[in-house]
Amino acid sequence: MISFLSRLHYGWVVLAVGTLVVFGSLGLARFGYTVVLPAMQVGLGMNNTQAGVLATANLVGYLTLSVIGGALAARYGPRAVITAGLALAGVGMLFTGLAKGLLTAAVWRALTGMGSGASNVPVMGLMAAWFATRRRGLASGVAVAGSSVGLIFVGPLVPRILSAYGESGWRICWFIFGGVTLLLAVGGFLLLRNQPSEIGLKPLGAETEDPVPRPLAEALQWGRVYRSAVVWHLGLVYVAFGFSYIIYMTFFTKHLIAEGGYTEEAAGRLFMTMGWFSLLCGVIWGTLSDVIGRKRALIMVYLIHAGSFGLFAWWPAPPGFTLSAILFGLSAWSIPAIMAATCGDVLGPRLAPAALGFITLFFGIGQALGPSVAGAMADAAHSFFPAFLLAGGVALLGAFGALLLRPASTRDLKAPI
Repeated sequence: MISFLSRLHYGWVVLAVGTLVVFGSLGLARFGYTVVLPAMQVGLGMNNTQAGVLATANLVGYLTLSVIGGALAARYGPRAVITAGLALAGVGMLFTGLAKGLLTAAVWRALTGMGSGASNVPVMGLMAAWFATRRRGLASGVAVAGSSVGLIFVGPLVPRILSAYGESGWRICWFIFGGVTLLLAVGGFLLLRNQPSEIGLKPLGAETEDPVPRPLAEALQWGRVYRSAVVWHLGLVYVAFGFSYIIYMTFFTKHLIAEGGYTEEAAGRLFMTMGWFSLLCGVIWGTLSDVIGRKRALIMVYLIHAGSFGLFAWWPAPPGFTLSAILFGLSAWSIPAIMAATCGDVLGPRLAPAALGFITLFFGIGQALGPSVAGAMADAAHSFFPAFLLAGGVALLGAFGALLLRPASTRDLKAPI
């Protein structure tokens, strides 16, 4: 065993910790809200529009720090930024549990989102430094599985806490989420490293022709990020994912309980089921994108998402809900994984966090708009049907946008787009 551990490339340690970072920054900080939402709505007296606004506050915070966090990680190293971001997200969740009304809850959810953006974007970009091009899609796919672990964790846990603690149960949930995330911040600080050269290694799977990441002190060519036509196109395609999937995830549990006849426990079980099916989706699609190209993989995933969201709207019965959850689970976090890998392909490992942060600006705009629009539509129609139908249509637009992607004219691009 000792001999095996001595031969283990430290990239696997970074990947394992990175997956836990995603678990805290997204699995708990963002998707925990989905399961806590019905009880939190009752506790704070919110309607669907206000619940959407609260989700939007979190996503605006995420948007604010995602771009800055990626740039800071490129300049000062991902480790420090990731640690600070996770700590901020943990504190935001703790204070969310103390919220007395919509305004204070929105402030703390925004703070949580800022921490999520400052930790999630750099940790995904970190994969480009530790894994060579031919392993990059796989690594990104493993890392995004942290979101799946979050679904599996909160799905059965939250209903039990709500049942045990009654009206204060949703507050206890946020205290637990925040405490776990703070512990993960400590783990990230102790175990993450900015690049393999810090400990005398090369990226995992590197070959002699692979570019070596440049030292952090060397000047960065920021213009390569913001002038790249491929990066801008990726950002526009990313808007569709942010807008569509967040509608589905935010109101998933609420729709099952309010219109599908599900209990909190039954909705939590289906949420957990979706998590189990999504556990390997990033690995599968990230690896597939290494083989067939990022463009083809993106088109396929967007089409699956459109089918999933459409089913949730058109087949409001247990078989339809279950099939929808499985379809989404099988492809859930694959788009962020493919986007992270593509940024590394186009701009190399040093600028990958900045590029990912930049396209996350577009993604974040979609996320910020989605819940508010969907919540208002649901209140106006007294049903979530039009909101989920809108999500499916936007996912189809994402597939069309991916179809128009063209390869970048750069020597760093080794995996096919």
